[in-house]
Amino acid sequence: MVEDEYMPGSEGQVLKNLLGITSIKEIERVETELLYEITDAILDDFDKNLRFTAEYLCRMHRNWLGSVYEWAGRYRKVMISKADFPFAAPAFIPKLMEEFEKQILLKYTPCIFDSKEEIVSALAIVHAELVLIHPFREGNGRISRLLSMLMALQADLPSLDFESMKGDGRKEYFAAVRYGLDRNYRPMKKIFSDIIDQTRKAYGE
Repeated sequence: MVEDEYMPGSEGQVLKNLLGITSIKEIERVETELLYEITDAILDDFDKNLRFTAEYLCRMHRNWLGSVYEWAGRYRKVMISKADFPFAAPAFIPKLMEEFEKQILLKYTPCIFDSKEEIVSALAIVHAELVLIHPFREGNGRISRLLSMLMALQADLPSLDFESMKGDGRKEYFAAVRYGLDRNYRPMKKIFSDIIDQTRKAYGE
């Protein structure tokens, strides 16, 4: 299965790709540059009143990584895990994404609410549920953060700064994701509340 194959010469570090890249540093650079490009393209044609769908997320993933991976924009067919935490089994992903669209995206997007509490709740629930499904072979965290950024813009917030989810904050972030399994979104709400406060402070609001 091509999703589970690695580039010869990459020592099992780089997934099989269309560009023949074998260096982890180079593939990360390419993916990051393409993410900036697709983000700019989305913002150029951004609709504040857009209700996001599963298909929109697939298209966003495909537009981002379609020149790199054959499977870009399609739900994964392989099991993946992080820190011994398994994400949704591939056989369940289509159904889970259908439910995610009908029960979560339909309710929380467009992200236009009256209070910070409502905005934080929408961001936290959408983000936690999408990360738990982990629908794609690669790039789930970045797609989830991009969706959160777009939702924040719908809520008239500045472009969110996600640095607190990285580095020393990764342990707290992954714990918050795990709490989402039990529909306990309080830890993720705290993370997004802090992100909004830090972002506003950075923008002098």
